[in-house]
Amino acid sequence: MSAAREPVAEVVGAVAARPRARDLGIHVGRLPSGTWDAITDVPGVRVGHATINRGDGPLVVGEGPVRTGVTMILPHDGNAFLEPVFAGWHSLNGNGELTGTAWLDEVGLLSGPIALTNTHSVGVVRDAIIEYAVRSHPAGTEFWSLPVVGETYDGTLNDINGFHVRAEHVAEALAAARGGPVAEGSVGGGTGMICHEFKGGIGTASRVLAAEHGSWTVGVLVQANYGVRHDLRIDGVPVGRHIPVTEVPSPYAGKRPGGPGTPGAGSIIAVLATDAPLLPHQCRRLAQRAGLGLSRAGGYGRNSSGDMFVAFATGNRGMPDISGADRRGADAIDVRMVLDDRVDGLFTAAVDATEEAIVNALLAAGTLTGINGVTAHGLDAERVMRIMEAHGRGGAASPDAREGR
Repeated sequence: MSAAREPVAEVVGAVAARPRARDLGIHVGRLPSGTWDAITDVPGVRVGHATINRGDGPLVVGEGPVRTGVTMILPHDGNAFLEPVFAGWHSLNGNGELTGTAWLDEVGLLSGPIALTNTHSVGVVRDAIIEYAVRSHPAGTEFWSLPVVGETYDGTLNDINGFHVRAEHVAEALAAARGGPVAEGSVGGGTGMICHEFKGGIGTASRVLAAEHGSWTVGVLVQANYGVRHDLRIDGVPVGRHIPVTEVPSPYAGKRPGGPGTPGAGSIIAVLATDAPLLPHQCRRLAQRAGLGLSRAGGYGRNSSGDMFVAFATGNRGMPDISGADRRGADAIDVRMVLDDRVDGLFTAAVDATEEAIVNALLAAGTLTGINGVTAHGLDAERVMRIMEAHGRGGAASPDAREGR
């Protein structure tokens, strides 16, 4: 997205396509991706965004400029409020919020969508999901809900204390949720985010295991809002060092590290999905591996960063509603699980897809100007391609590119 110099209306959905890692011949790891190289390659998973991008100039709290939104991830093509799936989560560093995790720890079941937004909109998004869930149950049904909502801080570019995310944006994002290609960069919850002192936001990628390893898919979606420039690495190449803030200015220019809206102070939320039949403890283990992908991209889990990851598995469908609204009379059900000594392929897929999802978030975002004229510059794809080729990666230098992988 180009710099927002003119006021624009609220937008739901996609932005103009920009190059992804694959378009530059960058393929992290050796596993192939799915059709869309997105979390939606896991059958039934859907993603929807509601993007709020309006206003220009000096900050007027309550009026703008506004650069924020909501992203929704639905775990399958049924009614997620009535049919849970196994899930688990992990915190690399806890300076953030991911609601509903105490219940995930207790029963290992996800009932409903996963939402991503800004730090000060977690409450309204959580409440709006419950309101939406009420309409998903038969009239008069008694039930309770503990939604999973993650956040990262967008107050450098957005009027975060204006509380512009409302219940209707949650409903719009849910209504927009679909499979296939996923809009990335400055959309939904990622609209006002900054990553490695470039414009950040939403990114996604996937990996597919070979038939002899189960043919399962792992998809990852990130809301990337962390890191300092010189730490950025892409497929092992120190790209950030080759594009210093003296050449491409940081949106944090003049600010000292340490507090909100300063270099390295942001966060990242990663959502991992798989169609493998994993149990909750295995979902938690899968979620942990997102931290390894983050580290390879240059994330260090800094003290002021909220680095939280949640994973769900759709390999066991037909689970009863844990709220008690679905009474089948059965005391036990049969489930399947991947053997613990056969999960390494899934772990590899999670690490590689997380790293590439971060790269896609950076490449897709473009340059965006927010409050008080603060500008977060987009990561220039052509420059990245030149840097990668100089290090024997990407483009014509990439054997994966030549082999179409």
